[in-house]
Amino acid sequence: MALKAVFFDVGETLVNEQGYWGRVARLLGIPPHVVFAALGVTIARGESHKRVYDLLGVERPDAVDAVVYGRGELYHDAIPCLARLHADGYTVGVAGNQTEAMERWARDESLPVDVIGSSASWGIEKPSPAFFARIAAELALPPEAIAYVGDRVDNDVNPAAAAGMTAIFIRRGPWAWIQCPVGTPAAAAFAISDLTTLPELLRA
Repeated sequence: MALKAVFFDVGETLVNEQGYWGRVARLLGIPPHVVFAALGVTIARGESHKRVYDLLGVERPDAVDAVVYGRGELYHDAIPCLARLHADGYTVGVAGNQTEAMERWARDESLPVDVIGSSASWGIEKPSPAFFARIAAELALPPEAIAYVGDRVDNDVNPAAAAGMTAIFIRRGPWAWIQCPVGTPAAAAFAISDLTTLPELLRA
């Protein structure tokens, strides 16, 4: 079946999260490099990023839910890729394990996409099969007509492929480099290092 839609994860797929985690660190009153180190431990253990607070010995403050990405933190290739895919006739969407504030941020950025969702508003998180079923339902398309692009093997590639979608792995950000530093994950259709080549690869 021909692909008709492309959905994207957010953090480290479309957005560089270094600034975000730096703001979280300041909110916690902990040096950024300590937070980054704790984040690396959760990745190596295959745990949720939410475990970072346990490792740091702090309660996750409610104020974290209001922390969003800054303007200019989208990767340079994000908007051109989204726009190109939209122009090529694909339905384009964005959905990840994000807060409602993050979902509002994405809408405020006026991304060239048709659908924006989040785990907070949908009430389900990746890697749950229900998350990917929700994407298909939002589009009224079978999973086989949808590609999902993400940087995590555990949360993006494996569950998207298991749902019947075309899983595309982007190797950037800490999760990608720790989970699959070389090669292509077994469940991925292909791996890319940035979004520049994605429209041509999908066309091919």
